[in-house]
Amino acid sequence: MKPVPQADRFQALDDCHQQIHEHLAQLTSVLEQIQAGADEAQYREPVRVIEAFFSATARQHHAEEEKNIFPKLLASDNAQLVQAVRTLQQDHGWIEQNWLELAPMLRAIANGEDWVDMAELQHNVEVFLALLHDHIVLEETLIYPEAKGQFADELAAREKRLVEQPDLYKK
Repeated sequence: MKPVPQADRFQALDDCHQQIHEHLAQLTSVLEQIQAGADEAQYREPVRVIEAFFSATARQHHAEEEKNIFPKLLASDNAQLVQAVRTLQQDHGWIEQNWLELAPMLRAIANGEDWVDMAELQHNVEVFLALLHDHIVLEETLIYPEAKGQFADELAAREKRLVEQPDLYKK
């Protein structure tokens, strides 16, 4: 598999955040429909789509951050930055734990099962929404700009080496 260029990786991460926001808004809407007693046919498919997205795409997104974004930032001598990354790693654990409680409820609703406790569903959705919104804010305001800055610095250093030592990369 061909490696993804860093700039494309950042765009993919940003795009995923947009998709997360869209799915969270849809989850809020579906919860309101369920609580209002809407016909199951109106929300079963959207619930299925939401569950599939967070079970696959959102989890892959977190794995991508853990593998390709966080390690360099954790090596920083900026204590505030390192603490923010550690907070995000802890968030990933909490989001995963909450998702493990919420996902079966959503699958049950999508399959027309009636065992879901609505108060528990509402609580888990509220926790999930709060965790993800706060998490994304920290990533987009501190972590991603810092990681993008580090990447720009690496590109500039490489360009400088190419100019100063043009034979360095020739075979």
